[in-house]
Amino acid sequence: MAVDRAALARRIKEVAYLTGQFTLRSGATSSFYWDKYRFESDPAILAAVTEAMLPILPESYDKLAGLELGGIPLATSLSLQSGKPCLYVRKEAKSYGTANLVEGGHRPGERVVVIEDVITSGGQAVTSVQQMREIGFVVEDVVCVIDRQQGGQAAIEAIGCVLRPLFTLAELEVLAG
Repeated sequence: MAVDRAALARRIKEVAYLTGQFTLRSGATSSFYWDKYRFESDPAILAAVTEAMLPILPESYDKLAGLELGGIPLATSLSLQSGKPCLYVRKEAKSYGTANLVEGGHRPGERVVVIEDVITSGGQAVTSVQQMREIGFVVEDVVCVIDRQQGGQAAIEAIGCVLRPLFTLAELEVLAG
């Protein structure tokens, strides 16, 4: 069943688009903010986002890698729908127990798709991809719900990956009004 992209865009904007003064992860300030936890924590919206994201996943990959924190519910939901295993990627390796950066069973050479919620400058996605490559993963694709179109695509392409957004900011503005 095809997702009505315009209806989904309106629903995401209705619950997650905030205005005010916000400091983004990149350090930049913005007069608006996409509070992804508001759409990721709503089971109906998360299910619709997942259904809409499935077709933009690359044809071939071994696992989905959800970035801490917002990419994790998305990767889990995509895993449930696609049947592909998922991994959970920390912002930094934990200092106790297994001291893992990436949680979940994995082997060097596996091709993973990085899953993120909102991409602005791409900073965390780029860092995580580089760290994952250092420990043996093949990473060529980053999939996100929203690309704010503030340099993230260029940063991700600069490290040899393709950014596959469900929505760009421009699309959300047109579709959601």
